[in-house]
Amino acid sequence: MSFVDQVRALLSRRGMSVTDLSALTGIARPNLSATLAARHDARSNTLDALAAGLDAQWVLVPKEHLAAVRQVLTGKGTGPDLQAPSAAEMFLKGRQ
Repeated sequence: MSFVDQVRALLSRRGMSVTDLSALTGIARPNLSATLAARHDARSNTLDALAAGLDAQWVLVPKEHLAAVRQVLTGKGTGPDLQAPSAAEMFLKGRQ
């Protein structure tokens, strides 16, 4: 997924518009639109501002872990069973 696709997907998940992101980042809407349309290269401080505005962080993911990260980001990853007792709970129960 390209950078622009990731930003647009996160905007959608957050229920935000480009105008909202522009207001949060201080990046003029025309400049932000040009960045999101890939009409020019973004500088690192622009990427940092976009991440802050989206309450996100940029991460370089090694290719061998990319599939697992994508599963987690789409909500399809496996996570801990929040209904299962913790190790501490099992230990304390065994002491009773």
